[in-house]
Amino acid sequence: MGLIRHIQESMKLKLRISLLMTLVISSVSYAQESKVIIPDIPGYYTLKGDFHMHTVFSDGHVWPTFRVNEAIRDDLDVISLTEHIDYEGFPNIIDQDYNKSYEIASKAATNKGLIIIKGVEISPRVAPYHHNALFLEDANILPTEYMKSGKAEFVMKDSITHDQLMGPFLAVKKQNAFVSYNHPSWGWWDTKDTVLFTSFHQELLDADILKGVEVVNSGNYNVIAHRMALEHDLTMLCNTDEHYDNHPRYKDTHRPMTLVFVKERSAEGVEEALFNKRTALYFGDYVIARQPEAEALFKSSVKVTTERKLRKAEPLLIVNFVNNSDIPFETKMKAEYDIEGFPMGQVVIPPHDTTQVILKAIWKYPAKTTIKVTVENILVTPESGLETEFLLFIEEIN
Repeated sequence: MGLIRHIQESMKLKLRISLLMTLVISSVSYAQESKVIIPDIPGYYTLKGDFHMHTVFSDGHVWPTFRVNEAIRDDLDVISLTEHIDYEGFPNIIDQDYNKSYEIASKAATNKGLIIIKGVEISPRVAPYHHNALFLEDANILPTEYMKSGKAEFVMKDSITHDQLMGPFLAVKKQNAFVSYNHPSWGWWDTKDTVLFTSFHQELLDADILKGVEVVNSGNYNVIAHRMALEHDLTMLCNTDEHYDNHPRYKDTHRPMTLVFVKERSAEGVEEALFNKRTALYFGDYVIARQPEAEALFKSSVKVTTERKLRKAEPLLIVNFVNNSDIPFETKMKAEYDIEGFPMGQVVIPPHDTTQVILKAIWKYPAKTTIKVTVENILVTPESGLETEFLLFIEEIN
């Protein structure tokens, strides 16, 4: 028996060394660091975040330090490593400790300007399905009594009670966690359950546990989740849910991110903003936000100046839209005067560029005029883009 145990321990040590060597190699991020320029909005700092990722401490395939390097490479300000509390990908190599990835990442992020939030993912495959819990104190005290086995396999018990499923949610509530519903979908749902916001979710909402919903996962927009956020007044989130290196997936664009509008650059500031629903979702060339945040972000990104000009005897008003962000804005404009050169007022405002819009048929300059703008790639509902306007004071222009 002693020899067998020695062989087993030796094999386990070799597996540990092999895995660690792979992770040390993979912890070097090979892509160049890139800046993502999104302005602050009045009264708040804009932080770029990803609150749903995994490492080898659950079903991911990178070490926590890789996630830190990757986030710095991608110009993020805040991340959370949300390991599944009910699944271990490498149980024979890595000891079960749901605080460990946070501890490793936090140490690696020291003095690097990256905020690390302690979080987990609660992930039964029956209602209420997958949820993240953020801002935890201790992730190791969450019960998973609905599981039969979570070691290199995911096997739930044949008979699961409501109390067993509610157990981890009540536990994170005691820690004042921020709980969000991940990627609502029928992907592997029970075919008898066709309601994505179930009675269980209503119970979580009524118990003041459910606070957010993931509207964008891995760059994929979920229109049902967007409607869910608006109907139930939930914070909207945009995350990668990454398990590997995300660079190959987003090498031609920026990674999806949650923009968080904070009063202070700290974990406490992020927590206050998430609980108060001050977020915007940035993926591809799209932004999703509620009206106040959407309008503040657009008007912080785009500044407007005006100038008078005579073309022969024709008086014109030149309106300069100066975009200081990385976001291209697709707009439709309406003015009190004719808009020259843009059929139906369709104007694209490229990033870090100035777009000139010429107003004509003026004949006599007014003291002020208005341009109404619909920003079609900033969604405030699934059916409508941001509607705003710029008031132009012409009398102040020389």
